[in-house]
This record gives sequence, structure tokens and C-alpha cells, in this order.
Amino acid sequence: MKTFIISEIGINHNGDINIVKKLIDSAYESGCDAVKFQKRNPDVCIPISQKEVMRETPWGEMSYVDYKHRMEFEKEEYDEIDIYCREIGIEWFASAWDLDSQEFLKQYNCKYNKIASPMLTHRNLLEVVAQEGKHTFISTGMSTMEQIEKAVKIFKDYGCSFELMHCNSSYPTEDFNSNLSCIKTLRKRFDCNVGYSGHEKGIQITLSAVAFGVTSIERHITLDRYMYGSDQFASVTPMDLIKLCKLVRVIESAIGDGKKTLREEEKEYMNKLRSVNTL
Repeated sequence: MKTFIISEIGINHNGDINIVKKLIDSAYESGCDAVKFQKRNPDVCIPISQKEVMRETPWGEMSYVDYKHRMEFEKEEYDEIDIYCREIGIEWFASAWDLDSQEFLKQYNCKYNKIASPMLTHRNLLEVVAQEGKHTFISTGMSTMEQIEKAVKIFKDYGCSFELMHCNSSYPTEDFNSNLSCIKTLRKRFDCNVGYSGHEKGIQITLSAVAFGVTSIERHITLDRYMYGSDQFASVTPMDLIKLCKLVRVIESAIGDGKKTLREEEKEYMNKLRSVNTL
């Protein structure tokens, strides 16, 4: 099975549509299947206690809610993203962080939906997304097995196609905290496809997840890991993304079907090396 590769642009664009286009180009040229964004209504989804907290930004000191508005794309930018992705031929979709944002995204008729890990316990959002009936990627970071079970039940009750994505929501994730064996645990527990959403440095852990049989992988992408932003350092560069996509396809071909057979290319060596055959 071909692994579905998602390039997570998220908010690594820093509010700049030109950066977005460069990242979309990189995803397309690398062979990714889709690019993903994050959509928020900051007035709704930011905790009240955090809204007026001041922070230093490249645009000066401002409140957290003003900063989030500064970073957020609205209809003009998403119209441009929609046109650009259709022109070059790559799917795009976004994870909504509130009901307003999910309603906003409906106008673009994207093929997929995404539940971000922090939203896994937002019952109303899950029900709205499940009612749309689009295939949905559900990240499971910062969640208990019981919470995942409740989310899965919502999608099954509405008959909405989905796959879980094993995830550790720390940025960056230390390799020893990746717990890739949980991929098998989720697959067995919920009898569904399982992907991997990684936040580690480098690409080795993500490639290892492919060997665990994931059906999708998602990695944040950045033009430069030292750009401003909380997700940049846990992202891959365009060059790393090219290498990642290429090696994912190599690993897929190496996994095979699991059947032990005598391959044609082995027979020549069998005749040369096996002097006794009494079985």
C-alpha cells in the first residue's frame, strides 16, 4: 500500500503568502500527496487567560491574540492557496481549531479533513467534521486511549471514513519518546488504518514508522528551521523532504508481501552455493 505523504505547512508561513507558495512548490516537487494548513478563529480558540499575554514577535511586542490574528490567513489568502494548489496539481486541506474555522473551510470542498491532537476532545467539532463524511486524519497526541476511543466512536457512528495518526505532541519530540510500537497498538485496538504525525528532528523516526506499516505520514515543513515560530525547529527542510519522500517509497518496496518464496534472482546463487540438497 502506498503511504499517503502530507506536508504540514501549518503556521510556518508566518503570515506570508509568498512563503506558502514556496512550501507548496517544495511539497509538490518532493512527491507529497497533499499540503496541510491550520485554521483558527483566535477570538474563539485562545484561552481567555492567554489572550492579553504580551510577547515579542518579529513585528514588535503585541498581545498573544493580536499575534495570532497577525499570523492567520483569511479568505483572500485561502482563495489564493486553493487556486495555486489546483493549478500545480496537489491536494490541500486544513485542521480547524474551532467550529467557526470548520465552517469557513467548507467553502473550498477539500477532499480531506484533519483533527489536530488538541482538538481530539472537542466533541462538537468532531461531530461536525464526521457529519461531512470526508476521509479524516485524526492525530492522537496528548490523548488517553479512552479519549481516542470516544473520538473513534463518533466517526463510526456517523459512518465517516477515518484513520488515526500516532503522535507525540512535544516540539521537537525526543527519539526515545516516539513510541512507534503504539502504531500496532492503535491498529489492533480500533481495527483501523493508522498513520504517523511526527515532530522529531530529522527523518529517521518517520522512516521507521513506514516500516511499521503506517498508511500516512505527516511532517511539518519549513524553509529554514531557524525562522521565527514554535513549529520551525521540529520541521523538515525542502531538501530533507525530498530525501524523506524518496526513502519512503524505497521502504515500501522493501516491505514486500510477507510470503516466503524462492525468488528468481536467488536461483542462480542457489545453484552456485548449495552443494547439498537432501531435504
